[in-house]
Amino acid sequence: MSTTRHPHEELIAHLTRTSGLGPGEAARVVADVLAYFSEPVEQFVRRRHAELKSRGLTNDEIFPRVAAELRMRRVAAPELSLRQLRRIVYG
Repeated sequence: MSTTRHPHEELIAHLTRTSGLGPGEAARVVADVLAYFSEPVEQFVRRRHAELKSRGLTNDEIFPRVAAELRMRRVAAPELSLRQLRRIVYG
């Protein structure tokens, strides 16, 4: 039997107690959330731009929205101007 502890064992135990998730499912949820929030800023901006563009939004609607979303990220992204956001997407 392995004595190696999962680095987020307490969080997994909490999710198991407070939801209908089993330990394996809770561990996958934690891994997914950590991966989501570890996405680099540039990748996040490009992904969100593409998602919002595919919904028919214009750049004038997209870039302020992405700027606001960046401020709400768990790990704060640097403050980027709308021009910087455009440069990330279009180079």
